[in-house]
Amino acid sequence: MLPRSHIKAALILAVALGSGVSGPTANAQGVPSAKPVAPQAPAMKPAPQAQADDLVNKVQGFYDKTTSFKADFTQEFVVKAYNKTKTSRGAVTFSKPGKMDWIYHEPKDNRVVSDGSLLRVYEADNKQMFEQNVDKSQYPAALSFLTGQGKLGEHFTFELFTGEQMKFPGGNVLVGTPKSVNPAYSKVFLYVDGATFQVRRVLILDAQGNRNRFDFLNPRVNEPVTEAQFRFTPPPGTTVVKP
Repeated sequence: MLPRSHIKAALILAVALGSGVSGPTANAQGVPSAKPVAPQAPAMKPAPQAQADDLVNKVQGFYDKTTSFKADFTQEFVVKAYNKTKTSRGAVTFSKPGKMDWIYHEPKDNRVVSDGSLLRVYEADNKQMFEQNVDKSQYPAALSFLTGQGKLGEHFTFELFTGEQMKFPGGNVLVGTPKSVNPAYSKVFLYVDGATFQVRRVLILDAQGNRNRFDFLNPRVNEPVTEAQFRFTPPPGTTVVKP
């Protein structure tokens, strides 16, 4: 079993990034079949910077036109120090401005919710809820372009690698380095569909070498979303922790 602190980290990192999956390169379940590959200099040479900037603008343009995003997701969190892997699945909803809701089916009843002001992370097994103001969280830079509160290029410097280099047929991979030091992520990989410019997979590497990967299935954009979805009251007896 993973230490509780790492389970908490896996849940909170779920709010870091999310986006869409589509296109013919997915398997029957909608998950791209190829394993993500991290570029290793100097063997892998990035594309010219102008091409990277152009793709960043196209991805940003796609999400600028959305008001909401819904999908099923699978998550794989690898703790390097313990050589442990935790897998999860569930459903996620984003709504502008600044709202999101991650409902976990495995682990059952876990939840990550933000109404745009307050982030709540609920652990059902421990009956604990971690509560933090979004403006004090270390994650808004990574999720802000999805929630209509920021731009990709504001927070990351991107390099572009081809799908052939990254074993991601039908698309390209943007590898982002944060412009400001952040313990939550040292690199962010965005696996971009070549036809739609949707981000089909997200891989986050943190300063300790831990890997947090999300694959998004059955995406729907611009569907109606109620405000009630982003309000969460934990069950009676829950311990609320405010860092």
